[in-house]
Amino acid sequence: MCSTIPLAPSLEEEVAPLTAEFYRRALRVLVDADVPFLVGGAFAHACFTGIRRSTKDLDLFIRREDYDRVAALMQAEGWRNEMPYPHWLAKVYAGEDFIDLIFNSGNGLTPVDDAWFHDNAQAEILGVPVRVANMEDGLLSKSFIMERERYDGADVAHTIQANAERIDWDRLVERFGPHWRVLLAHLTLFGFIYPGERDRIPAWVMQHLMRKLADETQHPPEEDLRICGGTLLSREQYLHDVENLGYVDGRLTPVSTMTPDDVRTWTEAIPARQAAAAEAAEAAERPACELAPLGIALEPRIPPFA
Repeated sequence: MCSTIPLAPSLEEEVAPLTAEFYRRALRVLVDADVPFLVGGAFAHACFTGIRRSTKDLDLFIRREDYDRVAALMQAEGWRNEMPYPHWLAKVYAGEDFIDLIFNSGNGLTPVDDAWFHDNAQAEILGVPVRVANMEDGLLSKSFIMERERYDGADVAHTIQANAERIDWDRLVERFGPHWRVLLAHLTLFGFIYPGERDRIPAWVMQHLMRKLADETQHPPEEDLRICGGTLLSREQYLHDVENLGYVDGRLTPVSTMTPDDVRTWTEAIPARQAAAAEAAEAAERPACELAPLGIALEPRIPPFA
């Protein structure tokens, strides 16, 4: 991993002046207090790929044990802190602008640990010197985002395409650990997306992963467990499997830090479920005469998520 980044966008063009001042002040406060943090999200992606896109927030990765200190510093500036999802995310608000404080992934697979802070690239954002989350950790996090409305596979492919020779492949394979199939899937797709560049992935990486696949296919699963790992990829699209087909939610196995309460809270935050709940609440408050102005008996609606 290189210690400097060839491209370091300032974010001046991506955010409004007042928002930029909020970000700048927050970064300066954390740097002056010597709080360890890493910049991620759209900024880090632009650093590593040159792909610049507008961003609605600033993503900062911190260790969970540092949150109370960070929150106190932010509060001292007159900003509001919230922790809507205790298993992975907190927010700092200045009016309508906000910063995401991330200490895990939404699926509970990738807690920010000391290894995240090893040999990070340096950059400058809004005039403040910062460290950027490593490509390997960014690839690990993004590889598991396969929602219906958001799929980060293109970010994975673009990061590899722009940095194949700079990636620490040993570390990347090690970070995926037992989830090597997900890494193999993305690397296989890379060869499809860029057929003329598939040799930029070291041969030993593909051979190592393919050997694991070949060995695995020679033996049946050691335990007959009905586990659905799909919930580690999408919080919504595999709920049918765990709610109706009897599969064990992959987020409630030892690979994830999530608890049943975390899963419940994260599921309730799904936009479609929030909309359905709001619609049901509105219908419950509506007078019967308004629901059936012509005296027609209303059939009970089948809830969208039975």
